[in-house]
Formats: sequence, C-alpha cells, structure tokens
Amino acid sequence: MTKEEGRNNSQFPIPNSQFPIPNSQIMNVIPAIDLLDGKCVRLYQGDYAKSQTFNDNPVAVARQWVNEGATMLHLVDLDGAKAGHPVNQAAIEAIVRAVDVPCQVGGGMRDRTSVAAILNLGVRRAILGTVAVEQPQLVGELCAEFPGQILVGIDARNGKVATRGWLETSAVLATELAQQMAELGAAEIIYTDIHRDGTMEGPNLESLREIAKAISIPVIASGGVSSIADLLSLLALESIGVKSAIVGRAIYTGDVLLKEAIQAVGQGRWQDVPPDLGSSSFA
Repeated sequence: MTKEEGRNNSQFPIPNSQFPIPNSQIMNVIPAIDLLDGKCVRLYQGDYAKSQTFNDNPVAVARQWVNEGATMLHLVDLDGAKAGHPVNQAAIEAIVRAVDVPCQVGGGMRDRTSVAAILNLGVRRAILGTVAVEQPQLVGELCAEFPGQILVGIDARNGKVATRGWLETSAVLATELAQQMAELGAAEIIYTDIHRDGTMEGPNLESLREIAKAISIPVIASGGVSSIADLLSLLALESIGVKSAIVGRAIYTGDVLLKEAIQAVGQGRWQDVPPDLGSSSFA
C-alpha cells in the first residue's frame, strides 16, 4: 500500500514501510520488547505485579536485537493492554524510527482510531486481542481496510481466551476464535499459552499443533521458550503452519543467544545434529 492509498483508505496516512516481511519459508525468531512505563520489562505469566525491568531504554534494546540479526520486532504496550488504549506511543515511534526492520505492535488497540494511529507511526502490523472476542465484526472491517497488516493475538488459559491485558478469562475456546479470525481475514495468529509465558518452561507444543491444524493462515508461537532446543522443537510444527517464534525472557537472561537462535532455525539453519558450541546457550 502506498502512502497515497493509505490516505484514500482512512483519515490517517498509513506509511508504506520499505522493509519487507521476513521470508515465510523459514522459521523466524522474533524478539519481544514489552513496554511498561516506557521501560523494557518482562512479566511472569502476565502478572503486572511480577514485572522485571531489563532496560530503561527500549530503543537501545531494539537496536541490540537488530544488530544481532533480528528481522522483525514484537512490541507490546502493556500499559495500553491494561488501560484499553495505546499508552506507549512515544516509545513505539522511537523504536520504529531507530531500526531498519518491520515492527508489529499489540496492546490496547480496541477501536479503528487506535489501530490506524499505531500504523501511522510506521508500525508494519497491528495485533488485536480483546476486540477479537468482544467485537469480531470490527476485526473483519479492519482486515479489509488494512490487508496484511492485522494480526490477532490469542492468549489462552487452559484453552480459553484471556482478554483485557490477561486480567479476564472469557468462555471462548482458543481454537474456535482462531478459526473465526482466519475467516475474517487476519494475516496471522499469535498464540500464547499464558501459563508458559515468562516461565521459560518451553512452548506448549500440543496447543500450538491444535491451533495450527485448525486454520490455514500462519501461526506465531509465543511463550515459554527457554533454550534453542525449545526453538528446534517448534520445527516439527513448521509444516502445519507454525512459521515464527517470539522469544522474550530467555534472550534477556542470556539463556538463549539471539544470533545462535537465528542460526539454529532460520536461514541456513543447522540440520540433524547441531555443532559443538562449547559454552553456548544451546541446551
């Protein structure tokens, strides 16, 4: 979409990012940058009371991950998710301007104005969550207006979708919501098992397999990755549509080295038996 087309389609000019979406034929490792009070933090199982600040300067963090080979960044406005509207726009815009890779952003976008405003910052893709449960028709309208730019984040507790910054749990089954959102035109589904998020206990492969087999659009795995072995385990689901993995706490603690992770499952990845890496993060 060109800038002029963006102006024609909405009251906001939607920039046409010069940066391409990473190759969907390889497993893409996407670093997460969670924003709380303008700082880079990580939560444990989505609990705001259990946050750990890793860096006061999220722009520096974004540049670090890009320098280490990231081809996309996953930004989450935690304040926005809790408040119901975007809060950390200044930090998001600063990151987008500082890096030369596309960014996808989630957190608090529950109406058209919020989505258009976030995309207008230069963000490549907007991630919708709560609104997918509460206003599915709006999701369909946004998918039609901004084709390829709308992702749906499905965050589940025991198979049921959590909303409003994970503070509430609905009666909606994750698989059913994924099917509905795929039919409405979502570009991809981001699936997070809340019980695994921030725990470094490994991804929930069974739930990811169930989601991926239920829909025809790509699935991004999120939550629980603690090692490169965890990322390698996701390759078994690649053929059914799990094309990317979001990695958070593990790259901040050093349990996973981003460069090695990309080498392991990305372009030119290791095959069969990984090399002897000595004291590397492969475990």
